[in-house]
Amino acid sequence: MFKPKLLEIRSRGYSWNSFGQDLSAGIIVGVVAIPLAVALAIASGVSPDKGLITAVIAGFIISALGGSRVQIGGPTGAFIVIVYGILETHGFEGLIIATLMAGVFLVFLGVIRMGNLIQFIPYPVILGFTAGIALIIFSSQVNELLGLGLVHVPAEFLEKWHLILSNLGRINPWALVLSGASIGGILLLQGLDKRIPGALVVLVLGTLAVNIFSIPVETIGSRFGQISGAIPAPRIPPGILERISTLWLPALSIALLAGVESLLSAVVADGLTGEEHDSNTELIAQGIANIACALFGGIPATGAIARTATNIRSGAKSPLAGIIHAVFLLGVLLFLSPLASLIPLAVLAGILTLVAYNMSEVHTVAHLMKGPRSEGLVLVLTFGLTVIIDLTVAIPLGMLLAFLVFLRTMSKTTQVRIHRGEMREVPEEQDPHGFTTLIIPEDVDVVELEGPWFFGAVESYKTQLTLPSPPPRVRIIRMRLVSSIDTTGARNLAQLIGHAGDRGTRIILAGAQPGVIHSLESLGITKSLGDDLVPDLPRALERAQWYLGHRHAPLAEKLSRGGVHHGLRAQDPLEVIRQLCARLDLADDTRTDLMKALVEREELGYTAVGRGLAMPHPRWLVVHREEEEFLSLAYLEHPVDYQAPDGQEVTAVFLIVASSPQSYQRLLSRLVRKLRLQDFQDLLAARAGLEEWISALEEHHQD
Repeated sequence: MFKPKLLEIRSRGYSWNSFGQDLSAGIIVGVVAIPLAVALAIASGVSPDKGLITAVIAGFIISALGGSRVQIGGPTGAFIVIVYGILETHGFEGLIIATLMAGVFLVFLGVIRMGNLIQFIPYPVILGFTAGIALIIFSSQVNELLGLGLVHVPAEFLEKWHLILSNLGRINPWALVLSGASIGGILLLQGLDKRIPGALVVLVLGTLAVNIFSIPVETIGSRFGQISGAIPAPRIPPGILERISTLWLPALSIALLAGVESLLSAVVADGLTGEEHDSNTELIAQGIANIACALFGGIPATGAIARTATNIRSGAKSPLAGIIHAVFLLGVLLFLSPLASLIPLAVLAGILTLVAYNMSEVHTVAHLMKGPRSEGLVLVLTFGLTVIIDLTVAIPLGMLLAFLVFLRTMSKTTQVRIHRGEMREVPEEQDPHGFTTLIIPEDVDVVELEGPWFFGAVESYKTQLTLPSPPPRVRIIRMRLVSSIDTTGARNLAQLIGHAGDRGTRIILAGAQPGVIHSLESLGITKSLGDDLVPDLPRALERAQWYLGHRHAPLAEKLSRGGVHHGLRAQDPLEVIRQLCARLDLADDTRTDLMKALVEREELGYTAVGRGLAMPHPRWLVVHREEEEFLSLAYLEHPVDYQAPDGQEVTAVFLIVASSPQSYQRLLSRLVRKLRLQDFQDLLAARAGLEEWISALEEHHQD
């Protein structure tokens, strides 16, 4: 359940060369993380040192205890909206308590193995709230991008933009140029070489330019004062128990967002490295990291996709790279944090603008909007609710809409096909001669279902399964393509069976899958069906014939009608068929039809079963009444090459005359079981007469 990837280093053949690569990657990621940690903290409404503290503590714990080999943890843009909202409503102490509770939630989710549930969050929902967060982050930076100097900016999206648009006359050209140059500089450096930490380069150059040339723009120092370079002692905030009732929802929002983003980041890392992460270990590590961040006065943390990708591209080999990145940031916090007060806010706004753009996944959104309307609707709803209200509303409502869309889609996949008279088991182009055609008796219909039988499809099934007028005496419901059935579907089936019984129709259930049968057993429906629950369609048709009063005579009786014929002289199978049909006690037209059917069937491919036996059969209906089914056995005077599978020449032919293909299959399977017995092999060898065969079949009668 809890298996940190750090413990696998020795088993993976870790070497000094690997450590060198981890050291290089850790420092590079640390350099990239400095401006992001500072900027994200400021955008969230806390002092810059809180971002660095979070990056140090969360970065160390997530790498040391996490379930991903290359995951980098720290503050991310996704939390800006939640953190800012909690600060506005509950203050900094409320944020600390909510983060602490969120950590406990995450550990609990990992312990109960909920890590794999990430796959059940639809992608349009994830993309919608991610794009919404990106727009909110950008909106929070417009004040600094334009240098408007607004002190109290509302947290609400619409009110914020109303205030910004009302103060466009206060634009500071210097701030606009500086933020624009920062964005352009980062894009230029990334175009030259993605390994260059563009954000850090523009941060240093922008800070130098502002302080050397005294450019009139706001800095961290002018807004927040001197930045502390110390990590505070761990502290449990007072009044936790009293505030749980008011903070559980914000805490749950932090936990869900941290879990979703960290596992998404781990999935991205898996795709880049070919590795597999441990979802539950990752959730537990995220929970411990957030608990520690709260105790040290930090803000919520999770896996950071961009920093994780940078770590991978920089050659990281193990979780040590993330630990080194955290140690590097600790050195920056302890020794260089006083310099942070000189950083211009316009430069940080430019950096965060690019962070927001990368989060928005504009191209992916545009591509998805060209797809199914339903998925676009889910994305737009989640996006709109994230921006206008907040994530705690957007995610559950987005998932609810996605769920309803899924139900609607699944209900459309259900199909009901009703067959009467006959039905093909395979398409005509695959079986042009109709070998697989099943004959459906009069007063019987076969209803073939396809798709899950669940509460969303009940109305569809109920409408299509309505009995016609007059109703059939027997209805076979074939369920081989019903993948699952829930309680509502099972109850619906029970109601259909009861309603059919009231109208005099017998229901036979055929071919249900084991999972479906188990569901029906748990609800007691199989007990009410009794022998009317059969494994396949041929047996269901047999049972239907039994209900209709058709008699299944024993093999001995069928043989007595067909008889045994000795000494047929023939050179090939077709001549055997002609001579055998000539000796049968049939009306002339029936004999002609039978012989024609058998000859055409044998011209397509000989029917042989080995051990000197052959069993030709007609390929379509030639006898229309059940009582006219029979067997006929002919001994050949000279062996005939029937192309038996074992190469043995045929010396005896069993002719099965049946009313339908399924009846032929039934007779054949019963006869073959008999022929395996030594007594019957002896009868064949002795060329026994009719009386001996009938006596033997009656003696071993097990039909």
